[in-house]
Amino acid sequence: MNALRLVLAQLGRRPLQTVLSVLLLALGVATLVFVLVVHSQFARGLTRDAQGIDLVVGAKGSPLQLVLSAVYHVDIPTGNVPLAAVAQVRGHRLVRSAIPISLGDNYRGFRIVGSEPALIAHYGGRLERGALWQGRMQAVVGAEVARATGLDLGRGFFGAHGLSPDGPVHDDAEYRVVGVLAATGTVLDRLVLTDLDSVWYVHEGYVKDAEELRILQAEREVTAILVGYASPLAAAILPRQINAEPRLMAAVPANEVARLFAVVGVGIDALRVFAAILLLSALLALFVALTNALEERRYDIAVLRLLGASRRRVAALLLLEAWLLAAAAIGLGALLAAAALAAVGQALAQARSFALAPLAWPVEVAFVLALALAVATAAAALPAWRASRMQVHEALAQG
Repeated sequence: MNALRLVLAQLGRRPLQTVLSVLLLALGVATLVFVLVVHSQFARGLTRDAQGIDLVVGAKGSPLQLVLSAVYHVDIPTGNVPLAAVAQVRGHRLVRSAIPISLGDNYRGFRIVGSEPALIAHYGGRLERGALWQGRMQAVVGAEVARATGLDLGRGFFGAHGLSPDGPVHDDAEYRVVGVLAATGTVLDRLVLTDLDSVWYVHEGYVKDAEELRILQAEREVTAILVGYASPLAAAILPRQINAEPRLMAAVPANEVARLFAVVGVGIDALRVFAAILLLSALLALFVALTNALEERRYDIAVLRLLGASRRRVAALLLLEAWLLAAAAIGLGALLAAAALAAVGQALAQARSFALAPLAWPVEVAFVLALALAVATAAAALPAWRASRMQVHEALAQG
């Protein structure tokens, strides 16, 4: 306790240097923690949401846009494909599963997705209460949708046209909630799910004329088809065959996610470099501060030696000072990182985009905290060694 009180008293004698040293190291820690958490959660989320989806079939356009819109529901679809394409894809001998989805509307920013129960089963979804849809204009809502909007069993709602919450409302076609899904940690949590027929009905309206209905049925489309391969051979054959079709395009989620990370990785690497510069600056700042403190305390150290303090104890005092600064910086850096992650997570939640948990940190964060402690130790090593080798009589003579 005497050593701790002595070190705290010494830190209190130069508050500005202490605060600046802690702040600089804390910023480096916060930046590294932020980058690690964001990269880890996004990588895990992207991999999880695309798991089991080997191919996405949609309209011609950007493959990345198709994957982002059909798998992650964060972009605008490339267009629609004929309903007949679903049967065509399902009938292929190399296809294990084909799940059609239809987009076009939203409720308070959450996308209304027309599909089949197979989509819920694909993500391991289970009902928390209620049941799956049994007829037209019945909806099952994800856990995040229910939490954010208050939708529950028996509640009615109207979808807004398009993927923007301020689009025109389809006030002549009311959905009724019949089921609420338990949280899955996947994209399913932020979707409103219904059958394909309901999506078509909302946009076609009620048609009494049999001839007109037959024409509409022949013209019906879906937005995309989520495909699972029946054989590894499909990867070499199926995309090429689909891309040969005039209205169809095949996109491989694994390839597009890798391309996305190649682009995003540039920004992540830049942040890592910035964090490394901050840590290096903190190392230099701590070294200068401790060196200056050593010069200021030469007489005090000499007195300690006269009172019986060993060389090792004198060196330990400077190391303890550095470790206290590192501990304060780690605590402050962790708080700053958590605050930044919470702000980004809130912004993503409001945009109905990817989920980001501010406190779900990967184990790699422990290495960042250990790195901060190592930086402080490295900064204190030379001043501590010099303090232990100080000549007592010279220091006393200089006063």
